[in-house]
Amino acid sequence: MSRRVSRAASGRLGSGRTLISSGGAWESVAGYSRAVAEGAVCEVSGTTDAGPDGVSIHPDDAGAQAEASFAIIATALDQAGFTLDDVVRTRMYLVDAADIDAVLAVHGELFRDVRPAATLVLVAGLIHPSLRVEVEATARRA
Repeated sequence: MSRRVSRAASGRLGSGRTLISSGGAWESVAGYSRAVAEGAVCEVSGTTDAGPDGVSIHPDDAGAQAEASFAIIATALDQAGFTLDDVVRTRMYLVDAADIDAVLAVHGELFRDVRPAATLVLVAGLIHPSLRVEVEATARRA
């Protein structure tokens, strides 16, 4: 069954759901939002540091990719009325175990006091070979 829904790329829907777009390379092609907020919860899609061409802005630096990914997440959360302090869960996907320490250092710096539930998974690859890190986040307001 195929269902096509036509809605604005970013904005408030009648259901109380807010869609946030970052203008990422694949958002319009794949039909997803950078973040979706509904009520007290905001879910942020898998986020990389890919530029407009879909290639990593920091191709050989997982730490810089993680920093850039979390900055994009922070912007999406802000647009939805949330902050990094509202994050209750993160999921990090890495293609190389050698990058774990660099990525966890970034996560630890950002969330040292927030301490969300976190998962780190090693994967075979991401959508472009230059991408080493992808991050998802869930935020909840009290």
